[in-house]
Amino acid sequence: MPKSSAADRTHRLVSSPAGRIHLVEQGTGPLVLLVHGFPESWYSWRHQLTALAAAGHRAVALDVRGYGRSSRPDGVAEYRMLDLVEDCVAVVHALGERTATVVGHDWGSTVAATSALVRPDVFRAVGLLSVPYTPRGGPRPSDVFAGMGGPEEFYVSYFQRPGRAEAEIEPDVRGWLAGFYAALSGDTMPGPGAPDPHFVSPGGTLRERFPAGPLPHWLDASTLDVYAEEFERTGTRGALNRYRNMDRDWEDLAAHDGSPVTQPSLFIGGALDASTTWLADAIAAFPTTLPGLVSSHILEGCGHWIQQERPEDVSRILIDWLAALPA
Repeated sequence: MPKSSAADRTHRLVSSPAGRIHLVEQGTGPLVLLVHGFPESWYSWRHQLTALAAAGHRAVALDVRGYGRSSRPDGVAEYRMLDLVEDCVAVVHALGERTATVVGHDWGSTVAATSALVRPDVFRAVGLLSVPYTPRGGPRPSDVFAGMGGPEEFYVSYFQRPGRAEAEIEPDVRGWLAGFYAALSGDTMPGPGAPDPHFVSPGGTLRERFPAGPLPHWLDASTLDVYAEEFERTGTRGALNRYRNMDRDWEDLAAHDGSPVTQPSLFIGGALDASTTWLADAIAAFPTTLPGLVSSHILEGCGHWIQQERPEDVSRILIDWLAALPA
């Protein structure tokens, strides 16, 4: 197996419907596109870039539109899911490829699944981390979220009103990110009986429920600096605009109501992650919703930031899955 290191990475800007997409590329071989979630960047895939490259893949991690060095369109509606899918397609084509495997985490998982759903001509296989595939259907998302939490407000609803979450985060980006990462990490999340950091008290903030202890084991000061410096430079509006398009996505994808993703697929979740536990029914439905599922893994003791909390395990699972895909 060839050796690979961070020094082998190439940064590139490519044209897309967003304007430009920044990506980081490492290795040669079949293309694997890595899509991050909130509030991260291409850097969340740093461990997998090196591991996948060493295993004989062309690993490419992008900054989703609104993040990092990628374009940040002004209009809220320019962050709808189908626009992000077209960005992924544009990256594949800009790299001179016709097809790719797409792997996503958090919001990136939904981007990856939707990319596979609507562009099966481009995306031949799909890996989903933390957030399981749930087909489009049911009531309007904003109505569902508004009914959660009783007198408290679900964090998605809190993020949906433009300007409100920005006002909480941007006066202290580094501190807010540290708390948010800790709140959802397996080794630092609040214990049973503590206020749930996914909800906001009336008139309160999310930050009030973040743990005040040490950083998670995967998040040293220099890693936190990478994320904080990017968001201090760009602001958080572009990233938060993803949450403000969920009703538009529901409308845009009406033709795909209940549709399965049929390509070869993979799921990896953390046993302590609310995305895994709250969506246990979605995981149980995989035989119907992901009929091409090759393997599904739940990592014990792991929270939400799965490819950073357990980089070796995630990289090994990805490499084994990729090796089993049809040529």
